Amino acid sequence: MDRRAAVATVLAALLLGGSAPLVEAQGIPLALGHRLVDPYEGAPGTARPPAGAGPAQHPHMAPNGRNGMHADAAGSGTHPYPGPLGRKPEVVSERIAAIGGECATVTFDSGGRLVTVCGTFGGFLLKLLDPRSLDTLAEYRLPQRSSTVEAITRLDFGKIFKDTSGGAYFYLDDRDRVVLADPRQHVLRISHGQRADGGWEFRVDDDWDLTPLVPHDCVGWSDLLPDGECDPVTSVMPDWDGRIWWVTRHGRVGTVDPATGAVRAIRLEGEEIQNSFSVAEDGVSLVTDHALYAFEAGPDGTPRVLWRETYDRGSGTKPGSVNQGSGTTPDLFGRREEYVAITDNADDRMRVLVYRRGADVPAGERLVCAVPVFRSGASTTDNSMISWGDSLVVENNYGYENPSSLGFGRSVVGGATRIDVRADGSGCDVVWESDVRSPSTVPKLSTVNGLLYFYEKRPHRLGIDAWYLTAVDFGTGARVFSRFTGTGLAYDNNWAPVTLGPDGTAYVGVFNGIVAVRDTG
Repeated sequence: MDRRAAVATVLAALLLGGSAPLVEAQGIPLALGHRLVDPYEGAPGTARPPAGAGPAQHPHMAPNGRNGMHADAAGSGTHPYPGPLGRKPEVVSERIAAIGGECATVTFDSGGRLVTVCGTFGGFLLKLLDPRSLDTLAEYRLPQRSSTVEAITRLDFGKIFKDTSGGAYFYLDDRDRVVLADPRQHVLRISHGQRADGGWEFRVDDDWDLTPLVPHDCVGWSDLLPDGECDPVTSVMPDWDGRIWWVTRHGRVGTVDPATGAVRAIRLEGEEIQNSFSVAEDGVSLVTDHALYAFEAGPDGTPRVLWRETYDRGSGTKPGSVNQGSGTTPDLFGRREEYVAITDNADDRMRVLVYRRGADVPAGERLVCAVPVFRSGASTTDNSMISWGDSLVVENNYGYENPSSLGFGRSVVGGATRIDVRADGSGCDVVWESDVRSPSTVPKLSTVNGLLYFYEKRPHRLGIDAWYLTAVDFGTGARVFSRFTGTGLAYDNNWAPVTLGPDGTAYVGVFNGIVAVRDTG
């Protein structure tokens, strides 16, 4: 099948998949076959809070659990909220666009409302949503990404699915303001509030232009064949002093001083950054497709490397990875917050790598362990790990490329593994392995009930593409329950995370919008 036919098939499936009757409060159409799958499997769980402690609260971000894709500045993937236990769980969804519309990063303001960015072909939409109905309360349109223009004009939709820039990563600050980098290479700080008539609106409070330091000759409708360089901004995060850090796809690492507007940057030559990064009081940790770095800011705000560790980047990009390198945002963790963890891209079996974080760690003593995970020849991840106490949980994304990868009842090989660092720091041990098939989600842990939440798709002999929210026991790795959410490509989460809300709802961004699962019993 050539590219044009493949794209036509995908679009037709999206447009025609909603011909079946709907069930429950489904705003996103269900594809055929939903009446042939079990809506619920397993049994309600029992809350068992895991021992351990999460990361410190960042002074310039919203409370942990509601401030970004990875739930906190340390990238832990944990929420201090209960999440559904599987007691008569209901499913509610909201369709954002006819094609596309995925709401990836989900944060929560101080009133519990969802603040999210949803991707459409017309550009990303910053949206304020009601946490129960998912109705839109306010909307702000961001500029269209160059990858979308390329996808449409060149019929190469892989451009979109491997582009992590343009606001997909953002954070909510300590005053409920969104901070993101838009496709113009500007960092924006955006607040929201109610008008006199009671309606809600977004307002741009600050706009910092990075283009003096970041090449921005990008594909657009007015220039389809630019001859210069385009370097999209991947992610932004604040450090402990309130300085805003940013990174670009082509290896630029920079800062913005919000007080003065001063912009500083360095270049990691020949290296690519497709993941977000993590921040603790001791500095900034980021991973490129070649190495793991620790940074601090110099006297004028210019990023300065504290240490650098290369890792096995393998011989190529695996199916299930965005580039040839680690797919993980670093996890800053440990009972004394002394570790940082990533995965590598080793050819046979990907490894979980744990390092000591201190700037004064002697050469040769930084690596704590390198643990191979999943089966030979079929292991990779492009999602941050979960970290709690001295424990890590990693999932296998091998085989997932985009929403067209898993049609006709197909799935990935799957798997999830828990690894614990030994109490004396002498190494790491595998605690359990699960067969959960979570193709591309950023999983999360509720530290209130001890359940891990994955977004699962299993093989189906009748070719039905059914998606589930699946809960797994953090202590044992055993499945607890699975709740069916929908059928068809519109319900593929396409790298979006599970996010647990303050009211106990689990939210998942999916290709056509967002899905919510909550207990009713």
